[in-house]
Amino acid sequence: MPSCPMQNKVLVFKKKCVMIWLFFILVLVGTFFVMEGVTWLTHRYVMHGFLWYLHRDHHQKEPGFFEKNDWFFVIFAIPSICLIGFGTANSVWWMQAIGFGIMAYGIAYFLVHDVIIHQRFKWFSRSNNSYIRAIRWAHKMHHKHLDRHHGESFGMLLVHKRYWQKIRTDAARRIEASKS
Repeated sequence: MPSCPMQNKVLVFKKKCVMIWLFFILVLVGTFFVMEGVTWLTHRYVMHGFLWYLHRDHHQKEPGFFEKNDWFFVIFAIPSICLIGFGTANSVWWMQAIGFGIMAYGIAYFLVHDVIIHQRFKWFSRSNNSYIRAIRWAHKMHHKHLDRHHGESFGMLLVHKRYWQKIRTDAARRIEASKS
């Protein structure tokens, strides 16, 4: 039985939609991972560089809940909002995907940095998870430098192997101490 030409067009349309959604997800996830590199570079060369005056109060704690450093949330949100808005208004799916990828990284950054590490909100205050302990240790090493020079560990979600090793060594010591 021959197929109706209209059925073929519907099938092609459905396949095209599925492919666009797959590419959308791929671009979104790819953007999320690229943002770790963007964050490292921005943190190292911008926040600890010419915009140190906005980031200083994050290393040299001042009274109050908000910091000047919180303006970086706005700075990173602007391209995300613009890409999502422009992509939506002009039906450019890949701009939306990049904007949502930046937004997803921003949410992850907020949860890891402000909630888990600095505990500005007491949601996960007593976690014994190895990743959380490693990321807290790496961030603690970053904050041991109170000035803008000689810093380390500028990323946010990826943890250098030396901090994982520190966590493993600490865990082995705790196990050994509990046996005695």
